Amino acid sequence: MKPRVPIREQVFDVANTLLMLILVVITLYPFLYVLFASFSNPADLIQHRGLLLAPTGFSLESYKLVFENPMISIGYFNTLIYVVGGTALNLAMTSFAAYALSRRGVKLIGPVMFGIVFTMFFSGGLIPTYLNMKNLGLLDNRWAMILPSAISTWNLLVMRTSFASIPMALEESARIDGANDFKILFRIFIPVSLPIMAVMTLFYGVGHWNSYMDALIYLRTRDLYPLQLVLQEILITNSTDSMMSSVADVDKGLITETIKYATIIVATVPILLLYPFLQRYFVKGVMLGSIKE
Repeated sequence: MKPRVPIREQVFDVANTLLMLILVVITLYPFLYVLFASFSNPADLIQHRGLLLAPTGFSLESYKLVFENPMISIGYFNTLIYVVGGTALNLAMTSFAAYALSRRGVKLIGPVMFGIVFTMFFSGGLIPTYLNMKNLGLLDNRWAMILPSAISTWNLLVMRTSFASIPMALEESARIDGANDFKILFRIFIPVSLPIMAVMTLFYGVGHWNSYMDALIYLRTRDLYPLQLVLQEILITNSTDSMMSSVADVDKGLITETIKYATIIVATVPILLLYPFLQRYFVKGVMLGSIKE
């Protein structure tokens, strides 16, 4: 016989479920608003008042104008380079550093870890960083979007903790068979740590996809702009004139808003599609990589 659940627990479960549903609606509605607005007829959208629960009319004109804008395709191409190249470098550098710092018996590990953690709270500031990038010849260069963020201190600490939890017996047996540190890292530690590697891929990949401040500071050539900087131009500086050369003057004021919404969707959906494939690794990896004493 199934035990009876106390009334107070039932009330708690109902209240907790309602609270979670409210939070989901509050979190999801802004995105749905942008999605519905991007598919709406501009004239109908301007006249609409209140909550937007479906597209007002239906029009793909905004998406047509967005994809006809050459800067969107250039931004996509550049962002893919920064995401793929930057994430690959991030994973390699973070793995090497985490492996070295997780080994027992490493000399001066305390001072080294202090120096690494110190960078989480203090930095040289924007002007010294800019001058350093200039002296290295990285201004207006693709490497300016990749090299400065090669290692995240927090991600390094998480991966180091995960590597440190791997049993020493695996490493010792590999060394008996003649394996060196590179073989141990690539054939034992990384395969065993696939969940945390997936989490790092997600963290670094999303960081590169959303990055626009470095591009704003270090890049001057428009052909090097990432998608987020193109999005920033369209939304903040209201730079939509280049997309509306084929639109009648009377319609330009109406379609400007829907172009902005369509651009947001175009820049957001690809990275959202990555989450379902990494979600199961994400939860498991966070638990494995959680910092513990």
